[in-house]
Amino acid sequence: MDRAVNIKNFLKGKARIKKVAQYVADHYRENVEPLGYKAFLVGVDREACAHYKKALDEILPPEYSEVVYTGNNNDSELLKKHHIDEKKEKEIRKNFQRYGEYPKILIVTEKLLTGFDAPILYAMYLDKPMRDHTLLQAIARVNRPYENESQEMVKPHGFVLDFVGIFDKLEKALSFDSDEVNAVIKDLALLKSLFKQKMDSQAAAYLSLITRNFDDKDVDNLIEHFRDKERRKTFFKFYKELEMLYEIISPDKFLRPYLERFATLSGIYAVVRKAYAKQVQPDREFLRKTNALVQEHIDTEKIDSVTQFVEINPETLKLIQEKQGDYNIKVINLVKSIAKAAEDASDDPFLVGMAERAKAVQDSFEDRQKGTADAIKDLSSIIEANERRKREQAAKNMDSMTYFVYSTLRDAGLSDPDDASARIKTAFLEHPNWAASDKELREVRKLITFALYRQEDDEDKVVSLVEELLVALLKSQGK
Repeated sequence: MDRAVNIKNFLKGKARIKKVAQYVADHYRENVEPLGYKAFLVGVDREACAHYKKALDEILPPEYSEVVYTGNNNDSELLKKHHIDEKKEKEIRKNFQRYGEYPKILIVTEKLLTGFDAPILYAMYLDKPMRDHTLLQAIARVNRPYENESQEMVKPHGFVLDFVGIFDKLEKALSFDSDEVNAVIKDLALLKSLFKQKMDSQAAAYLSLITRNFDDKDVDNLIEHFRDKERRKTFFKFYKELEMLYEIISPDKFLRPYLERFATLSGIYAVVRKAYAKQVQPDREFLRKTNALVQEHIDTEKIDSVTQFVEINPETLKLIQEKQGDYNIKVINLVKSIAKAAEDASDDPFLVGMAERAKAVQDSFEDRQKGTADAIKDLSSIIEANERRKREQAAKNMDSMTYFVYSTLRDAGLSDPDDASARIKTAFLEHPNWAASDKELREVRKLITFALYRQEDDEDKVVSLVEELLVALLKSQGK
């Protein structure tokens, strides 16, 4: 009993807690947070948890961490400070399970260690002596597989940082047979073996796609090879598992024979992701250590050729016609350039619609419903139509919204689209908050309807036109 008390007092020493908290904060920010995952800090008791919260708040923003333990009526003021009701605990649990939400670190001692399912939990900072089922279940908790397709995250294993030496005498802490222990505890040697197995058995097929050090021909071939969505999905899953292993193992000398090949795989991933990502410019492509390796081994200018944006103008059409070869890159460059033009002028309903049509061309291209030449032809037609629109809009001295309304009504066969579009423009000017206010939107809808009824008796046609205009214009306002 005295020994247990002495251990607790040692673990709760103020200077020690301050040092461990600093280490946890640094390790989390450098190694766990960049991966997108979350962590547990396991204190020896509730008092230790309270002290760790205070220490972490001096290093990290307070919202980074929360303390979760069961409170008692006769608790000290220190412990009562972190009492939470059932509703608050439920909220903390839910937010912890969500990618990108706070808290990122839960400080616990018993509660949540064995009955809380959060696959996004990756790291456990263990500062409490534990044994048998409690230890095994806690370790199993961080080993839960996790995949987030939208963030391209794949977690093959968890990570435990042992501050109290449990793993040095694991056979004493766990009174189970070796198979049961090995089912949940995987050391670095196993992760190295897994990395080697993946590189030896799966990497070669992808590496063979690069024969000219990522020149335009290589990039064009990659875009062609990965047009199939399932093929991309398989490669992305393989790569993200490999990258996760690399981040954990690095900078171990074991990786030296694999660095060049892993860097090349990373280059392939960057090209394919840039080409087929939904965003115009994807978020960060690599984790921290991988990014440093890529910068050292790969000419990133070649990789970036996929997103070489071009101005959407007559000169672009001329360049398309003159440039020979690399047709797959052309398709991607044009789609991305059109999307960027729409993003830069997001309040222009024509450009928003233009980007949607370009995306539809890319979808047909990816599904092989449309060949490369046809995709380029369709994208060129989209650009030509936009050039005609710009010339006419300038000639009529209209802003983009008014011209969009005018051309929509003209194409619908209204007798005087100039008059109707002028009245509708006035309606929008008189209700500047129409996109954010339901009341103003209702008033604008009414005024548009009145303007159309001045020229059109067909009720169905009027209702349809009003809906078409508002849907497109709201979309251009990001609604």
